[in-house]
Amino acid sequence: MNLTVDELQRDLASYGYIAEKELATTVFLALKLQKPLLVEGAPGVGKTEIAKAMAKVLKTNLIRLQCYEGLDENKALYEWNYQKQLLKIQIMKESVSSEEIERNLFGEEYLLTRPLLKAISSKQQEVLLIDEIDKVEAEFEAFLFEVLSDFQVSIPELGTLKAAHIPVVVLTSNGERELSDGLKRRCVYLYIDYPSIEKEMHILKIKEPEAGEALRRQIVSAVNYIRHNLHLRKNPSIAETLDWARAITALGYRELTAESFKQTLNIVVKNHDDQEVLQQEEGIQKILRDTGNPGIKGKLKPLGQFPSTN
Repeated sequence: MNLTVDELQRDLASYGYIAEKELATTVFLALKLQKPLLVEGAPGVGKTEIAKAMAKVLKTNLIRLQCYEGLDENKALYEWNYQKQLLKIQIMKESVSSEEIERNLFGEEYLLTRPLLKAISSKQQEVLLIDEIDKVEAEFEAFLFEVLSDFQVSIPELGTLKAAHIPVVVLTSNGERELSDGLKRRCVYLYIDYPSIEKEMHILKIKEPEAGEALRRQIVSAVNYIRHNLHLRKNPSIAETLDWARAITALGYRELTAESFKQTLNIVVKNHDDQEVLQQEEGIQKILRDTGNPGIKGKLKPLGQFPSTN
């Protein structure tokens, strides 16, 4: 990779990912050191989007391993194609010995590659996203050590397969459980918080230009207030901010009013108890009042502090 930090920051922005200099520097170091990037933060702050944007910047494919409770090596690494093996047995059983059948059943043509093996065996460098690693058990996390340290996997029937091209690895965590020191040692660590008002304004300007300047300011101010003052069960993500802007614009509103807020509340707040919190004690009116509707309190920094997408 011959990109500088500034070039990487601009390239990420050109694909719609707005990164501060500190974030771009961390991504740059992970690429330069050929180490996995471990990204932690609350749901919806843009962790997964980093991997997607990196794949575009590097002009390669994104291979995604979605983690969940109970995920095991077979689902993540490889499985044998048992149906194809059984068919082969039926064809060969009359003509060859059982020993020869067994030798022929464990070749690469019977191997079903899963995300980890697919990334390692690829003929070009890929971006491997291991999404929500905090959802798996500690045993599976330990299994990843060989992959993340040596970029190789061991298959008893075939031996050790080493990566011809070391993949770019991005792991994400929502912080549901503490990850092991062993995993963290193997990674470059990055924590992402919810964006500042200035940054989210810039994201909204790029992603939803049809929403006018005044509406964008009102939406971002309201979302920022909700996240930091209401202590909801689920805070609105950046994606929900974008959806909210689309919804209000689709209904023909040019500003965030109590009426447009109520009509689109289910777009930005997706928990029934949270919605009730907003509807109590004139919650919506309080948000609009405290954020200075139709403007917002305080002075925003110029959007020019972020890289241009032109």
